[in-house]
Amino acid sequence: MSEASPSDLFSQDFLDALPPLPSPGEMQAWDQESARLGIPEAVLMENAARAALAVLKTGVPSLAGKQIALLMGGGNNGGDAACLARQLLDAGAKPVVFCAREPSALKGAARIHAMAAAACGVPFAPFEGWNARWWDAVVDGLVGTGFQGELKESALRLVQQVNQLPSRPFVLALDVPSGLDASTGKPCPEAVMASATATFAAAKPGLAVPEASQWTGRLVVCDIGMPLCVRQQLPASARLIAAQAAALLPGVRPQAYKNTYGHVLVLGGAKGLGGACQMACLGALRAGAGLATGAAPASAVASVKGPYAEIMVRALETAECWPADTRAVDDLLEQVQAACIGPGMGTGDDAARFLLRVLAHRSRPRLVVDADALNLLAKHPAMLSHLRRGDVLTPHPGEAARLLGISPGEVQADRFGAARRLAELSRAAVVLKGAGTIVALKGAPLLLCPADVPQLACAGSGDVLAGMLAALMAAGEPSLDAAAKAVVWHAAAGRLVAADYPARGNTAGDIANAVPRVPATAAKAQSERRPKPPRDLRSEL
Repeated sequence: MSEASPSDLFSQDFLDALPPLPSPGEMQAWDQESARLGIPEAVLMENAARAALAVLKTGVPSLAGKQIALLMGGGNNGGDAACLARQLLDAGAKPVVFCAREPSALKGAARIHAMAAAACGVPFAPFEGWNARWWDAVVDGLVGTGFQGELKESALRLVQQVNQLPSRPFVLALDVPSGLDASTGKPCPEAVMASATATFAAAKPGLAVPEASQWTGRLVVCDIGMPLCVRQQLPASARLIAAQAAALLPGVRPQAYKNTYGHVLVLGGAKGLGGACQMACLGALRAGAGLATGAAPASAVASVKGPYAEIMVRALETAECWPADTRAVDDLLEQVQAACIGPGMGTGDDAARFLLRVLAHRSRPRLVVDADALNLLAKHPAMLSHLRRGDVLTPHPGEAARLLGISPGEVQADRFGAARRLAELSRAAVVLKGAGTIVALKGAPLLLCPADVPQLACAGSGDVLAGMLAALMAAGEPSLDAAAKAVVWHAAAGRLVAADYPARGNTAGDIANAVPRVPATAAKAQSERRPKPPRDLRSEL
């Protein structure tokens, strides 16, 4: 089989439809390019404050007479706060801006808006005047997305005071909760615990990861008039795969028959491990594959098939181990449209030899490499050179750690970095599973699914995902597109299962059986949406 062409790897239209997740540096470049085009920074700041006001109104609907404290840093984030204070005054609220510097000591657009707010009658006071008395709302404009390192002692003290307010007022963070790293989602060392975060132009990677939700609260992306041409000329290095869930999922093709939807081969299921292969086959069928065949040593095929008459099986000539060559499945490797290798395969020398033969097979289809096959790649890294563009690796954090030669804790501490490093190991795409699954491919932006679905944390869940991914590839989806769609589809199925198993206790079979219900459910939810107040980005999946 020849190397995959770029169109087999991803669709540019697909990537362009996904919301960008610019890094702080990329966001700064957007601002600078907008200014070069003639859009003053002060205009974007005015738009940002107006959008933030709409978010604030969702927590404090009637602003007239409300006491609102705004914490203003010395940078552009502080300028947003000053601009918002002026708008709050116009709305009848009683804002007070607590700041590190006098308005006249600021620079650029922040100075313009702070001076305007003061001229309009907004009271300004030093940070020392801030107190923990009762407030209707607190606006956090201390530090913005450019923040790195750790909060200075004075800023840390203010953050702690906000988090310890006894009345727990509505807390609105501007762009990013102060103290939260916008690239990683980690507090440094603490962050404001906001009721809502109004993030401007686009969400940032660190805001979209699931663990950041305890600091961001409701995460609302606010349009501030950033030109489309700027976002296209300076594309973000990461994108989000949640908000367009319904549009991502495949529909039913008219006048189709089973071969139209593709045939998936799953190679796995050593003795005692046939259930993993079965779940991958079931995931493929539930995701719409026309045919699914599980191939395993002869002693395991009965457990691969189990109660599912629909799963075809191929018994290899060896009873309990993998054969030394692929002759028993050569016909399938040449005829199927996608294959998955690894679920329940085992990690013995026989499995390693067979995996190498499959990877090197000249006529094989695109592969999903999962589970035990990943552990074998970690043990025999020379085999990584046999992966092709169009293949997809699907490691969980433990498997990713073995591939990278680090600990699972190190993977979890920097999932974006780990995903990039995994993509550098070979020409294959990578799905780094876990809460906040990341899809990576060398030369393409990282794709983040911000879902954290506890029901997916069960034995066999990853096998179902591998089968779903293979089904999408068999139906002709480019590999990166298929990986992203499978991830968001799998997460949505987990959320459907949560209705019946809110405290977990579900099985992988329950997840697989929910898969066919997701497209119609997601499309119905999207069609019923009406214009309404700003929504939480995370609710869109």
